[in-house]
Amino acid sequence: MAYLDHTTETSVEPESLTTANAPQVYLVGGGIASMAAAAFMIRDGDVPGSNITIFEEQDKLGGSLDGSGTPEGGYVLRGGRMLESKYLCTFELFSSIPSLDGTQTVTDEILDWNKTMKTSSKSRLVRNGKRQTAPEFGLSEKHILTIERLVLEPEALLGKTSITEQFDPTFFKTDFWYMWCTTFAFQPWHSAVEFKRYLVRFAHMVGGFERLEGIMRTVYNQYDSMVLPLQKWLDERGVVFKLGSSVTDIVIGQNDGKESVTSLEIKRGFEFSHIAVGPEDYVIVTLGSMTEASTLGNMDTAPTLHGKTYGASWALWEKMADGKPELGQPSAFSNHIDDSKWVSFTTTSTDNTFLEIVRDLTGNVPGEGGLITFPDSNWLASIVIPHQPHFIGQPDDVVVFWGYGLSVDKPGDFVQKPMSACTGREIMTEILGHLRIKAEAAKILETSICIPCMMPFITSQFLPRRWGDRPQVMPKGYGNLAFAGQFVELPDDVVFTVEYSIRSAQEAVYALLGLKREPPAVYKGKFDPRVLYRAFMALHDIRT
Repeated sequence: MAYLDHTTETSVEPESLTTANAPQVYLVGGGIASMAAAAFMIRDGDVPGSNITIFEEQDKLGGSLDGSGTPEGGYVLRGGRMLESKYLCTFELFSSIPSLDGTQTVTDEILDWNKTMKTSSKSRLVRNGKRQTAPEFGLSEKHILTIERLVLEPEALLGKTSITEQFDPTFFKTDFWYMWCTTFAFQPWHSAVEFKRYLVRFAHMVGGFERLEGIMRTVYNQYDSMVLPLQKWLDERGVVFKLGSSVTDIVIGQNDGKESVTSLEIKRGFEFSHIAVGPEDYVIVTLGSMTEASTLGNMDTAPTLHGKTYGASWALWEKMADGKPELGQPSAFSNHIDDSKWVSFTTTSTDNTFLEIVRDLTGNVPGEGGLITFPDSNWLASIVIPHQPHFIGQPDDVVVFWGYGLSVDKPGDFVQKPMSACTGREIMTEILGHLRIKAEAAKILETSICIPCMMPFITSQFLPRRWGDRPQVMPKGYGNLAFAGQFVELPDDVVFTVEYSIRSAQEAVYALLGLKREPPAVYKGKFDPRVLYRAFMALHDIRT
């Protein structure tokens, strides 16, 4: 199926035309947060779709939920967020969005798919080319007591401390840490508060975590399975998509004693324009970006490392927050690239040899096993073999898999170069080495296209922070401005998830429109004795 073309404004049906008294809604950023906000505006706020404009710097929507490429040139996925059953805002939104074939909702499609393709890893960790089925966590009583303390300790007391400051060094050599950090992309220097939130938020998944039980997948990659259906739904309702357009400034003035957006400054190519914003209009800004300044390599070229000047999102937030502490502190997240970067890679192959070897090694068919981590890897590398096809239109004789490394500045074990300096060919050589694939290595390399991707800010939302570094969804004292995305403050929920972006969008829309409704409450398994019992037993390596 061809991607929808939204380079121009779309035509709308007469009943969707702008009414004289309806507000204009301007959404900055074309990721899942803005797309969800547009849907909530239409569905719950009765705002005509033609009154909603989404500005996106890139040439397509979806933000970090991307998926692109061809079987001939190679497919690309910068990353993929896990789903699970307690993503209440996500499933509530997509229960209103038909799947691309129109036979059911996206939510029903995902739920039905995961009844068939249940995640149950038989090789969560692979050492020396051998799988470990349901590896033990290996936590000491001291480690467990620290975890329990973190669950109970108020965030204010943890402050800006790191995970390293909470645990002794032996914790970071346990299989619990290897599985936890690679599933969620934590580094030891990341925020103890965010680590605590993850422990609480996913308490119901600790029992069974060694098999990744409870993790859910979409039928295809998340761009094809989630972004495209939502984009189609918005398009049918007349939402205006301004692609290749950057919002370079948001001018704020006073209106009835409140701070209010008065205009937007837009850059499209080499052209600049100005949009007046009335006090009755609304502006929702997706702050920051996990995938800003991402670069791609190829089989013979490594990706390059860029900074925050290669894009508009961080610059916009910095300009808005200058002298306005209530709008957050972007430098807490954008000025520490060495602490937030890692490299992912997508491999496209015209031969099944690699997938067959991995299937036989792991005991899982593609799509069943989830993340496979090599804990002895200097790069702390992991791979995922999804169900095939992973892209709409992917030929039957083409296979795709994805992987990433957390320690990208250390030399590899089989390629004596840091992952950040490696070509796709070198990354594949390293992965083949950890799988102990020798006889078939040349054939696999010959039939593969591995595209590495450097992402400078991919875990910036995990960096240690102080209260106020992330602004509120609707800052106090502001009338027509709200924020969404990974860098706003949502108590109890966890960043680096689709759920966080969608929840923030839902809160932003309801607050701006003054709707007497709230998003579904964050699931809190810590109050369920059954969840706590299972987690306690699992942490002590007592299988039930």
